[in-house]
Amino acid sequence: MISLNSYLVFNGECRKAFEFYKTIFKAEYEHIATFEEMRQEDDEPINEADKDKIMHVVLPIKDNFVLMGSDTNVNSGNVKVGDNISLSINCETKEEATYFYNELSKNGEQTMFIADTFWGAYFGMLTDAFGINWMINFDY
Repeated sequence: MISLNSYLVFNGECRKAFEFYKTIFKAEYEHIATFEEMRQEDDEPINEADKDKIMHVVLPIKDNFVLMGSDTNVNSGNVKVGDNISLSINCETKEEATYFYNELSKNGEQTMFIADTFWGAYFGMLTDAFGINWMINFDY
């Protein structure tokens, strides 16, 4: 495993929250992209209200700790505080990602089956048997 980080989801305030975190932690974005910027040619049009919302942001804090986040979109529905935090595992191999995904999802719920994604990763999401949200990622 390369790293284990927190992933926060917001109802439209991700940019505002991360601008606040940038000042607190004296850090700069490693990556930030809106839903419009990440849209693929064959995707459905994005709701006007969601275009400028954050699809993914990465804020390195210290050493190997990274704070990541996104906004929910209209199609995803609103998030509830308490359910809006996930632990994100970045893996060294695809096999390691599959292992963590399969093991953590036992007696839990697979919310996004692990698979290759358009952004060049092998990625999946789940909620474990104890109600903890996980994101499993391997970057190609």
